[in-house]
Amino acid sequence: MNKLLLLTLTILLTACSALQTSEFDQNLSKWQDANIAYYRYDLFIGCFCPFYQDMPLTIEVKNGEVASIARADGTFVDASDPNYEFYVKYATIDRLFAELKSETAQAEEVVVTYDPQYGFPVNVSIDVIKLAMDDELSLQVTNFEVLK
Repeated sequence: MNKLLLLTLTILLTACSALQTSEFDQNLSKWQDANIAYYRYDLFIGCFCPFYQDMPLTIEVKNGEVASIARADGTFVDASDPNYEFYVKYATIDRLFAELKSETAQAEEVVVTYDPQYGFPVNVSIDVIKLAMDDELSLQVTNFEVLK
């Protein structure tokens, strides 16, 4: 009888844990449920990259599309900029989530904190290979603002 009870409890606990959603999924849902169409935020990208002086970028998004990207000095970034393709990977909150999901699958260590109200990633630290140098990436989202 005790073995049957133990087996039943084990199955129930396993089933319950399988139904739990990850912190990533919970925050993605929170972001999607907020249904924010027009917003702006500052993004600091930290890596061993040559564009440190451009940070933070100010990114404006309207209806899921990048409306503008501006460097710290206020000049706008366009498709002719050599760093444009790198910047645009993180240029919407939806893209941040997509990149985070992709990096989580590949990296040895990913540490993320999320905005308590809207669920978007606020601080991200990605280390693809723990014992390698120069492969770390950090992202910080600040000054998030819903626009009308």
